Amino acid sequence: MTISKLNTIKLENKFHRNEHQILLKFDYDQHIISLVKTIPNAKWSYTLKAWYIKHNSEHFKMLKTTFKGKANLNFNNFSSKPRQKEKTQLKKKRILSEENKTLLNNFYKYLKGKRYSESTITSYTQLVADFISYYNEKEIQSLTSKDVERFLENVYIKQRYSISSQRLFISGINAFAQFYPEIKIKKIDLTRPKRSKSLPNVLSQEEIINLIRITSNLKHRAIIALIYSCGLRISELINLELRDIDINRLQLIVKNGKGRKDRYIVLANSYLPLLKNYLVTYEPLHYFVEGQAGEKYSAVSVRQFLKKWCKKAGIIKNVSPHTLRHSYATHMLENGIDIRYIQELLGHSKPETTMIYTRVAKKDLLKIKSPLDIAVKRMMDSGYNPHKVSITGI
Repeated sequence: MTISKLNTIKLENKFHRNEHQILLKFDYDQHIISLVKTIPNAKWSYTLKAWYIKHNSEHFKMLKTTFKGKANLNFNNFSSKPRQKEKTQLKKKRILSEENKTLLNNFYKYLKGKRYSESTITSYTQLVADFISYYNEKEIQSLTSKDVERFLENVYIKQRYSISSQRLFISGINAFAQFYPEIKIKKIDLTRPKRSKSLPNVLSQEEIINLIRITSNLKHRAIIALIYSCGLRISELINLELRDIDINRLQLIVKNGKGRKDRYIVLANSYLPLLKNYLVTYEPLHYFVEGQAGEKYSAVSVRQFLKKWCKKAGIIKNVSPHTLRHSYATHMLENGIDIRYIQELLGHSKPETTMIYTRVAKKDLLKIKSPLDIAVKRMMDSGYNPHKVSITGI
């Protein structure tokens, strides 16, 4: 086996479990996993979705010896000396009494009973825990809407949290106030800031095709192409099971999407060869895309490799998985698909959400001529000397 055919392991520095660690990141490879398991103290992190080992010179030498001639070690994002500044970047530890921990645990169960999504339950519980920890010297029953306002001013405004984060926090506090009416926070007193009406970031069709073509990793290419061709949310991709893909009918079903809704989406004919190549090569067992040991793939991994391939494709826009979904919707509208069908395909509850794509689609905008073009054409049609009409400066 030549060096070029060896799998690559990316080494990264990470402060994890209050210690500096060496992270080992690589595409699923059972042979490499068996080698990692021979290294004393090497552990798998479900949080980081990677193997790690304590950062010291002895372990560093051990890694080089273990994988010599068996894998390529990539040191691009690795420093042999631990970065001490990472300690200062750790989030401040919450201060919670046992009584408050029990209350938050019951709040978590309350949200589950209300059938909120898992991500919403986690976000609400953590945000409320931050709020309670901030006022750890006060009794929870004594907290008021004024305390919420001060918390927003001192934390969210001062640290420049996004408006969407602030809205999420207020929604979490409102839910907590319903769960725990003893607290003196009234929903009517809380004003949710309006969402920023920024336009979605969209790639051109040429940029999309170039991005897919430039992505040489087969798994990454299959993921990027599927997100764009079906307009999937990142959570929908992660949870997509093989049984939900019907190649014969050229469709897939998204189950329990946002708002706990199911919907069918058309599969692109041009995607089928790539899909079959991916399935034969990687042989996923349960989910469409799987991580280590067959568990769900990491959304963080998708964002990371998408950023990497966009850079290689020369795309300077800020691109996320949701950008591919935005692009899907915009290109559908430009191709003449009715906005009502696009709403259904995207799984939007309200037509107003889908209508934002009418503001970025070029279908009708391309028909509008600039007044500069009109002025130049009018003068040319009137018999003016072309040199007098030219604005090139040449």
